[in-house]
Amino acid sequence: MNQQPVRTTAEYTNSPAPSPAVLVESKPHLHPIPRWLERCELFLRVLLRMYVGLALCYAPWSHMFWDQNPLFVRFPLLSILAANGAVRGIVSGLGLLNLWIAFRDVVRRRQD
Repeated sequence: MNQQPVRTTAEYTNSPAPSPAVLVESKPHLHPIPRWLERCELFLRVLLRMYVGLALCYAPWSHMFWDQNPLFVRFPLLSILAANGAVRGIVSGLGLLNLWIAFRDVVRRRQD
């Protein structure tokens, strides 16, 4: 099948296409996000990051969560890798990073 190129309305009317500035101005005015919704989002984000951070800091050093993990029991090679102190330290470091990001978000928000 022979396909013809698609023609735009600017080609039919011999008028130039509208500039991007005109297109932006024609958009309806967006309403700002309410302050209470921003605070709820910040609270939930900080709460989630703190929960994940505390879990990642605690889990590698817990006998129940780390040493007796069914995933590690089923795959012995993964168990050997997880028993390495460096791996435990990296996972705990990721937890500390999550806690730091949560703390930074709270402090940065207070400055605004």
